[in-house]
Amino acid sequence: MTQTPPRPPAGPPARCPVPTSADVARLAGVSRATVSYVLNNTSAVRISEPTRRRVREAAEELGYVPHAAARSLRAGRTRIVLLPTAHVPVGPLYGHFLNELQWALRRLDYTVVQYASMGLRGDEAARAWAELRPVAVVSFGAVDLTPFGVDILKRSGARAVITLGTRPVEGAHNVVMDQRRVGACAGAHLLERGYRRLGVVMPEEPGLNVFSAPRLEGVRGAAAGTDAKVVPLPLAYTEESAAALTARLPSLGVDAVFAYNDEYASLLLRALLDAGVSVPDDTALMGADDLLLGKLLRPRLSTVQVDMETGQHLAELVDRLVGGPDRTPDDHGHESGHVPGHDLMAARAVRREST
Repeated sequence: MTQTPPRPPAGPPARCPVPTSADVARLAGVSRATVSYVLNNTSAVRISEPTRRRVREAAEELGYVPHAAARSLRAGRTRIVLLPTAHVPVGPLYGHFLNELQWALRRLDYTVVQYASMGLRGDEAARAWAELRPVAVVSFGAVDLTPFGVDILKRSGARAVITLGTRPVEGAHNVVMDQRRVGACAGAHLLERGYRRLGVVMPEEPGLNVFSAPRLEGVRGAAAGTDAKVVPLPLAYTEESAAALTARLPSLGVDAVFAYNDEYASLLLRALLDAGVSVPDDTALMGADDLLLGKLLRPRLSTVQVDMETGQHLAELVDRLVGGPDRTPDDHGHESGHVPGHDLMAARAVRREST
């Protein structure tokens, strides 16, 4: 009986050739230049809609996509907007804003790259970001940029470096998201209601200090010149930590708590009610961000409503800075290395049952 010889082991699958713009041009019956104009959305050259459609259909059939690096070399810059990220639980309000920003940048034909910046600091982070040659960087404060770091980014081709925070950085466009204003609104509201020993929750979660420290500063500013006392209250986002803080409140003599935001306020409210503490009769409670959750609680949660510009507005600012000059004239018409900024948010107190 004849045995069939064993088959040799199969080698790696053959790679399909990578389609090129020349392949698209042949299939669509146009020149390579026309393919480039259509797929790069070049508006300076008039191309009929049937031709555009034929090119797009050919590219889709072949699975062709333009080479971003090659396009960047031709244009002299990328279309990358880099958003450094960090392990910071920013909450629903800021999460919605970031989503809006990314959608708006995509509609403006930018490529949005989120860069995990954990473990990077200052100029080290700027060097890492610069390796991608972004046309713009929007930093939300997870990394403290320096003027030297801004210069690194601009020398690598960044047309816009935008920082969001309270501390301006020389050479960057500073967009103010002044968290002190949130704390000042909460502090002023509680003082107007007659409370004089104000506890301020300081979340222990990593990264939130960039928000919580200015909010504490805002409460202290509101209490300055009064007989009120402000007491920082460290709190982790766990039921156990909330119960432990609730047990400590009587010894601290706190009669009202600004709980950083509505989520931490909800956590603390549950612990207070479980311990038999009446809100607001024994201890008033206030959050921030005006989430729907606060309206569903009983008692309904007083809060600070944060009115932010839309992500669309920030995306349009990025686009203007990318297309504009590198330096901005000052009030006297002279060029200045400091790029002026503007405010991105406002805040107002909303009184409900918990205060």
